[in-house]
Amino acid sequence: MLWSKLFIPTLRENPAEAEVVSHQLLLRAGYIRQLAAGIYSYLFLAQRSLLKITKIVREEMDAIGAQEMLLPALHPAELWRESGRYEIMGDNLFRLKDRFGRELCLGMTEEEVMTSIARGEMRSYKQLPQIWYQIQSKFRDEPRPKSGLLRVRQFIMKDAYSFDIDAAGLDVSYDKHYEAYCKIFDRCGLKYMVVEAHSGAMGGSQSHEFMVASDAGEDYVVRCSKCDYAANLEKAAAHPSAPLADDPEGDRSPEEFHTPGQKTIDDLSKFTKLPATSQIKSLVLMADGKPVLALVRGDHSLSETKFSSAVKAVEFRPAHPEEIVKLFGAEAGSLGPVGVKNMRVIADEALRGRRNMIAGANKDDHHLRHVTPDEDFNPEYFDLRQVAAGDACLKCGGAIELIKAVEIGHIFKLGYRYSESMGLRVLNEAGEEIKVIMGSYGIGVERILSAAIELYHDKDGMALPAAVAPFDVVVTPVNYSDAAQRSAAEEIYQSCLKLGLDAIFDDRDERPGVKFKDADLVGIPHRITLGKKLTTGMVEVVDRRTKASEDVDKEYAAAFVAAKIEPR
Repeated sequence: MLWSKLFIPTLRENPAEAEVVSHQLLLRAGYIRQLAAGIYSYLFLAQRSLLKITKIVREEMDAIGAQEMLLPALHPAELWRESGRYEIMGDNLFRLKDRFGRELCLGMTEEEVMTSIARGEMRSYKQLPQIWYQIQSKFRDEPRPKSGLLRVRQFIMKDAYSFDIDAAGLDVSYDKHYEAYCKIFDRCGLKYMVVEAHSGAMGGSQSHEFMVASDAGEDYVVRCSKCDYAANLEKAAAHPSAPLADDPEGDRSPEEFHTPGQKTIDDLSKFTKLPATSQIKSLVLMADGKPVLALVRGDHSLSETKFSSAVKAVEFRPAHPEEIVKLFGAEAGSLGPVGVKNMRVIADEALRGRRNMIAGANKDDHHLRHVTPDEDFNPEYFDLRQVAAGDACLKCGGAIELIKAVEIGHIFKLGYRYSESMGLRVLNEAGEEIKVIMGSYGIGVERILSAAIELYHDKDGMALPAAVAPFDVVVTPVNYSDAAQRSAAEEIYQSCLKLGLDAIFDDRDERPGVKFKDADLVGIPHRITLGKKLTTGMVEVVDRRTKASEDVDKEYAAAFVAAKIEPR
């Protein structure tokens, strides 16, 4: 292709609205343009990269026996009501009505549609196992779109679904996807981590996320500094760091004391001269309309995901101030578990065995000292807290670290979540009707491109892996007006094409610096430059990522580049 004929609208300055590196460079390099908040047009370069990514995804999915389909993006609302997700997804689900007033929604994922196909067609265990997938636009009414293609309202997703006769079959399907995902991300040239995860609104049991470490990420990965333990923050568990002060000894009774204006843990620590680790933090949440008092150590944070799992709530939220006063007779900041009988009380495991702590007295501006769990109140214990940096790994005792990361893929064992709610049954070998067990497996296509840019860039632009770059090599005559340079460049360009390289010929009558800057900005892995050395039969081959250059015989230049690119 000739650069002069292509639409590549590069920019010299970072757009003001772009915060993360991948967003800045996608705009500057002319890959994307914003149509509205969280909605982007993918221009020529982006489309070439995304097609390369989907080709890799498709090849690896086909290799495990998956069958590609294409499903509607527009779904009837009653299908999502069958699964129960129409209410669970809340405002994140795009909802609309047709001209007849029938309720519809735009698909975020395809569990419901795939299950409806399966229940209409599958009758016998002989039809299992099945793996079906598609690559299609999905929609999410994201409240705060940002970070370019990392947090959007319309996105391309590869979503796959497995159907098996039993849990052993699901294990096989799950492992196939795990291995396929590793191959996909390896081929895309990404450095990634695989972490234990929570299934969230998808439902199910076992789950893994594939994550790329990046400051642009909004998720945190918990990783042990000594062993292979890794999990996302929602799922992670670890031994908490030791309290900063020993608990007072003895069998003491709760003792009320006045704490005027002391509303926060920090306030109370300064007032009592005791650390946050000696306090009980009390949080009131409404779970499916019922109040729950959740207790964690003063220096810990409640994990909403763990809370939801503990109480098995479909919906939950923090209690409103007026609800708290009605339930406790006191405002937030003076709440505690002693004497609470009108709601469920749950406590984090870090409070088990503690003695003589400080908690709210359920009386404004008053607290209790010498509060002991299992003596002064009797909670149910769960792992409720978010893991913090410096905690000890459950496997080896090593120090836990928190890393910001971008999610690029997620696999779930859905179990019977959808076959139960939507009536997916087959007959087993004995002629008995049984539920089909399912798995769900997603990859964010644009996230692969964005993650690659976050990983591989410098002050001059992108330094993309050849597997996802829009072109493998750019052939650049320094002076296009020079007939010898132009002719030799054309020959090298044609040689690149014959060798199967994605090559672009920069035939613009521009200054060399302009051409070099554009090639660096858009992330083409290799540049063949024809200049003064051509008189001796030599050209310069430059590696975009390392900036290393080598003088190569012009007859061998195309083969030299081809040898550097891994087979696809």
